[in-house]
Amino acid sequence: MRNDSSESTAKQSPKTLSPEVEFSEKLSFKDYLTATEQKANQPLPFWRLLVPLLIQTGIILAVPTQAMYTSIAGRDVILQTLSQNPNNVVQDFFLTLEYNMSRVDNLRRLPGWNDLFRRNQGRNRQLLPGTNLYVILQEQQISSGRGVPSPWRPIRVTSNLPESLPSNQVALRGVYQDNAIIYGIETYYLPEQQMQQVSNDIFQSVRQTRGNRPPQIRPITVRVKVDPQGNAVPVSLWVRDAYGDRGYRNYRL
Repeated sequence: MRNDSSESTAKQSPKTLSPEVEFSEKLSFKDYLTATEQKANQPLPFWRLLVPLLIQTGIILAVPTQAMYTSIAGRDVILQTLSQNPNNVVQDFFLTLEYNMSRVDNLRRLPGWNDLFRRNQGRNRQLLPGTNLYVILQEQQISSGRGVPSPWRPIRVTSNLPESLPSNQVALRGVYQDNAIIYGIETYYLPEQQMQQVSNDIFQSVRQTRGNRPPQIRPITVRVKVDPQGNAVPVSLWVRDAYGDRGYRNYRL
C-alpha cells in the first residue's frame, strides 16, 4: 500500500522546471528566428558609430597636426645632401634625397655610437630594426657664400632625447631601417611646374666622375624645422641655378 501511495503522489506532483528550461520549451524555432531578425534590424547605438569615426579621424589628422606643430615650434636647421645619381633623385613628382648622416658608416665615427650600438645590437653586427636615435647637430658660423647658409654639423649620437642643449645645437630624431637612418625628410613632393624647373636645375648641375661611376649631382642644401622632440619637416632647398652664373635658386616646399 505504501508503494502504491508513493507512486500516486509522484504522478500527481508537478515537476519543477528552471526558468531557462521552461522558456526554451515554450519558444519555438520560428519564434527564435523572428527574434533574431528583429535584433539584427535594430539600429546600432550612436556611440558605436561615433567611436570608430573619431579614431579614424584622429589617425588622419595626426600627421598634419604633428607637421604643423613642428613648423610652428621648430627652429631652422640647415642640412646638406650627398652627391647622388640624378636619376635616383628625380622621380615623377618627388625628390628623394640622402644626407651624410643617413649612412650608418658616417655615424659610426661620432661619439656616442658605441654606447648606442651596445644597447641595440641585432644580428650580423647591425642595429636592431626600428632603433630610435638622436643625432646632435651644431650650427656652423662660417658662411658658405653665394647666399647659401652653411649646413649644421653632426657632432654626436645618443639613444635618448637630451634634456638640454646649447642654443647652437639641436637633436634630430632618426630611426634605423634597412641599413640606413630615416629622419622623415628624405622625400619631397613638388607641383608639376615647380618639379620641372627643379629637375632642369638638378640635371644641369651634374658633374662627371672618373671611371665607370655614374654622373653625380652637386650636394643640395635643405632648410628644415626641428621641434623640441627632434621631429623635422622640410621648408625649402637650394639648387644650383641652371641658367644663372654659378648661383643657387631657392625652392619653397
